[in-house]
Amino acid sequence: MEVKLRVFRYNPETDKKARFETYTLEAEPNDQVLDLLNRVKWEQDGTLSYRRSCAHGVCGSDAMRINGVNRLACKVLVKTVGRKITVEPLLGVPVIKDLIVDMEPFFDHYRSVLPFLINDEPEPACERLQSPEERALFDDTTKCILCGACTTSCPSFWASMEYVGPAAIVQAHRFIFDSRDRGAEARLAILDDRMGVWRCHDVFNCTDACPREIEVTKAVGEVKMAIAASKKH
Repeated sequence: MEVKLRVFRYNPETDKKARFETYTLEAEPNDQVLDLLNRVKWEQDGTLSYRRSCAHGVCGSDAMRINGVNRLACKVLVKTVGRKITVEPLLGVPVIKDLIVDMEPFFDHYRSVLPFLINDEPEPACERLQSPEERALFDDTTKCILCGACTTSCPSFWASMEYVGPAAIVQAHRFIFDSRDRGAEARLAILDDRMGVWRCHDVFNCTDACPREIEVTKAVGEVKMAIAASKKH
């Protein structure tokens, strides 16, 4: 089948403004959008720039807008998007070149929520145990691959990159509700801010965009409730 792939192009070294270029390709229904981009780069235009790595939906590096929706290019098949496909960079972050965006603002927010286990108690004789019920409280948010699809789909983030964003909140949630962690109070204090969880307006774009099907908006709500509960004591 013949596919028209319309690709956002921008090279700050040579272009005054962005443009779209359309490439005609032969494709199979089960080809990934990433396959099409690779074919363009390898066979038609070697200057095309985009991020990719594992091609299995694990690394999260090939997040982009596909027909107006944040997705991983390696997880979207031609048969699900049709013969006319438009690919664009993620919104809300600066474009470096073509489909490559500057993810540093995103990772700055990620680092700000202390995304690691905090526990200064004496080491136990064996591993720190927890029950299946304790694990279930945060199991969903362990699935995050830091692709940025949720944060860059959020209107609040588009309005201000100061907003910590749903991905950072998801990472905080993963440790706040971990029974082995002792850093919840510090993380809740960080997120109890006008550019923290309270900037979220429950639009649900983040949940729809997540390639791992994490219930992102639910996780944000649970962090809000944890902050409220901490103020009652």
